Amino acid sequence: MPANGWADPAFGLPHPHRFKNLFPLKLHEHRKKRTPNRPVGAPTFCARLTYVLTVAGATVGFGATWRFPYLVGQNGGGAYVLVFCLAMFLIGIPMILVENVIGRRLHVNSVDSFGGQAQGKNIPAGWKIIGYLGLLGAFGIMAYYMVLGGWVISYIVHLASGALDISAPITRETAKNFFESSVTNSPWEIMAYTFAFVMVNYYILAKGIIEGIEKSVKYLMPLLFLFLIGMVIRNITLPGAMEGIVFYLKPDFSKITPQLFIYVLGQVFFALSLGFGVLITLSSYLNKEENLIHTAVLTGIVNTAIAVLAGFMIFPSLFSFGIAPDSGPTLVFQSLPIVFSHLWAGKFFAIIFFGLLLIAALTTSITIYEVLVTVLHEKFGMSRIWAITLTMGGIFIFGNVPTILGDNLWKDASIFGKSIFDAFDFVSGNILFMLTALGCAIFVGFVLKDEAKKELSPTPDSLFTKIWFNYVKYVVPVIIVVIFASLL
Repeated sequence: MPANGWADPAFGLPHPHRFKNLFPLKLHEHRKKRTPNRPVGAPTFCARLTYVLTVAGATVGFGATWRFPYLVGQNGGGAYVLVFCLAMFLIGIPMILVENVIGRRLHVNSVDSFGGQAQGKNIPAGWKIIGYLGLLGAFGIMAYYMVLGGWVISYIVHLASGALDISAPITRETAKNFFESSVTNSPWEIMAYTFAFVMVNYYILAKGIIEGIEKSVKYLMPLLFLFLIGMVIRNITLPGAMEGIVFYLKPDFSKITPQLFIYVLGQVFFALSLGFGVLITLSSYLNKEENLIHTAVLTGIVNTAIAVLAGFMIFPSLFSFGIAPDSGPTLVFQSLPIVFSHLWAGKFFAIIFFGLLLIAALTTSITIYEVLVTVLHEKFGMSRIWAITLTMGGIFIFGNVPTILGDNLWKDASIFGKSIFDAFDFVSGNILFMLTALGCAIFVGFVLKDEAKKELSPTPDSLFTKIWFNYVKYVVPVIIVVIFASLL
């Protein structure tokens, strides 16, 4: 044992650099009660609501505001929404609990969380491969995720300056031409906007989990809710909006197919940030006294509510102006400007909408970055600032820049027959996320065993705990394998 009383992570106790210079402890000096594996005064989330908002911020990004709406439009409207809500509670919440158990168990980073001891024996180091797969997935998603943020900033700037003039109705051709000229064929401009988005993330992350991420999300999430509700009220009151609401909510049961279940389950993993260490990292800052079941249920409800609200923001307006809902990934960037051009004060609402997207993206990106930063800081002993700089700089150079150039100067380059953008999306979202989530479920069910049940609940022999444990041990892995095999 070191002189300070800390043990090495290999023996199940926190890394000695865990909280050094991470954030000012004075904010939480009132927390004098010692929690297991954490020193007196160590910072934790202030309250369950704060943690839930932080996790909601991590999970409510482009997955809910960009990806979910266009998938709904492409896959049967209400049928997709119904299956998504069911899958969120049947798969999403149980997997949130899996990652929460792994993360809070040792109070360490997302790689060392797969170490320590279980059943009185040292866990083989090979299990940490699961954590490293999560890091690769985090890199893959951030490679294109930050570029989407650059696109959003570009739209906000051009709307505010009048370069994208929607004071009068515009055509689909006009919207398409703007996207191609200002996004696809303007790599240096998008690179500058992406870099600006990166620097906003840098500023927040430099302040740490509590002072930076927690405090930012505490203000940004209510603002996101406010913007979202305002847009929903505006759009559901449009003439002809009811047709869009019917499309969105009324399920066509003939569209519920095995393939739809596969698409939906993939979106649940994407929407909840499962499989790339986010929830493991965030839950490592939870008190041992916190009820994981309650926080997981609240997280699932909040994420589902925001995703569903996002649909109410989009589909009524599309149907009001006769715009097809199945335009795919370009729905937000090429179809919605047409909608806003038909609205009174359309420019104002368009800026609010893209501002909402940017807030949602920011609350997610800072937490994904944190996964990588925490590993570099704790496991490799880097200073936090150097870890942040290396993480962001590496992703920007080797991820963001190739993604941006892949639409124009490097458009002939392909990976697995896909563009650079699509390759990062496919490999991270369809391969790495699934493998990591599968590994997490197997780790809990076959390695941690009874310790997982004890971490989940003070009553490990309760009926709920037993059902959850057997469910994630036997059922969830089969479901993930089926999804994975189908996607490949």
